[in-house]
Amino acid sequence: MKIGILTGGGDVPGLNPCIKALVYRAIDEGHEVLGIRRGWGGVLNYNPALSLKENALNAIPLDKNAVRTVDRFGGTFLHTSRTNPSNVKAKEVPAFLKKPDIEAEKFDMTEHALKVVEAMGIDVLVPIGGDDTQSYSERLHREGVPVVAIPKTMDNDVFGTDYCIGFSTAVTRSEQLIQSMRSSVGSHERIAVIELFGRNSGETSLMAAYLAAVDRALISEVPFDCEKLAQLIMQDKRLNPSNYAMLTISEGAKMIGGECIETGEADAYGHKKLGGIGQMTADRLKKLTGQEMVYQQLGYLMRSGAPDSVDLMVGFNFANLALELINKQIYGRMLAIKRGVYTHVPLSLVTSGIKRVNVDEFYDLENYRPSIKSLEGKPMFLY
Repeated sequence: MKIGILTGGGDVPGLNPCIKALVYRAIDEGHEVLGIRRGWGGVLNYNPALSLKENALNAIPLDKNAVRTVDRFGGTFLHTSRTNPSNVKAKEVPAFLKKPDIEAEKFDMTEHALKVVEAMGIDVLVPIGGDDTQSYSERLHREGVPVVAIPKTMDNDVFGTDYCIGFSTAVTRSEQLIQSMRSSVGSHERIAVIELFGRNSGETSLMAAYLAAVDRALISEVPFDCEKLAQLIMQDKRLNPSNYAMLTISEGAKMIGGECIETGEADAYGHKKLGGIGQMTADRLKKLTGQEMVYQQLGYLMRSGAPDSVDLMVGFNFANLALELINKQIYGRMLAIKRGVYTHVPLSLVTSGIKRVNVDEFYDLENYRPSIKSLEGKPMFLY
C-alpha cells in the first residue's frame, strides 16, 4: 500500500521520531510512504494535473535515508500549517483552482482534497495533529478516505486520549525553565508571573507548577480574583526566606468578569492568537502590591528542541500501532493511550467532546494551586 503521512497544527517534539518509526516499519513490510508537506496545506496546494516530482513543494516520497536522523531533532521536517481545506479564504485558494466567476470570501475545497488523495495514489492517510487537524481527518474519513490518526499537541487536550505526543516535553521544558528563573527572581526579591502556552486547557500550567513547586498556578478553567491573588502571592513572598514568589498562568486564563485575551485574525479553525494575560496580571499585581514583577512568556520554548524520552517512546509506539491497524485494514480510528494502555478509538470521538483539567480532582479553587492528593487509581498522566 501507499501510506500518506502529514503533520498539522503546532509543532511539538516527538513528531520526527513518529514519522521515522512509521517509515522504517512501512518500508520493511513492503509499503510505500509519501510525506505530505505543510499539513493540509500540502493537500490544498497539490496540483493533480502535475507529476509528483513537479509537486515536490507539497509532497515527497519517504524512504529510510530520508528519515534516518530526523528523530534526533524537535519539530517536524515535513513542516506544518493550520490550513483547513474546508474553510479556505479566497486569497489562499491556489491559482490553478481559482474561478473568477465565483465570488465568495471562503471556499470548501474538500472535493479538491479528495482528488488529490486519489492523484497521489494514497491507500491510507496518517495525519498527526491535534483536535483541529483531526477534525478534518474525520471529514475525509466520512468522505471515504481510509484514515488512521495520531494525536499530538503540547496542550494534551485532544478528546479521546489521555496522552498526546509533545505534552511530556512541554512540561519538562517548562519545569526546567521555571527552576532556572529562580536565581534571577530570588536575587532581585521579586514576584515572577510565568505565562505558558496551552490555549484553553490549563494542564500545562497546572503540571508545570506542580512539578516545579511554584507558589500559585492560574489555569484556563478557573477565572481568578486578582486582589485575592495579590494577598496570596504576598503571603508566599513573606514566607520565603529568599523573599520572592512565583506563579504560572495559562495563556487562556482570565480574571473574574473578564475575557480571554485574543489578538489578530481568526485562523482557518476559528481561533485567534492567545497571550498577554500574564503581562496584564503582572501589571495589576504590581499596582496592588507595590512589588516589582518579572513577567516571562515561555511560549515557543516549551515546544522547541529535541523530545524527551517519553515523547520518543510514544512517538515510536504510536507509529508502530498505526502500522498494526493499517495491516489489519482497520480505519477511521485515532490512536490513544487510555489509563496507561495503548489502544485506538473512533476518529469521530475527537469532535464529540472537550478535554480540560479535572478541577474537582486536581485543583485548589480557593488557593489557586495544584491539589494532587488522592492518587490511588489515577492514570500516570493526570487529567
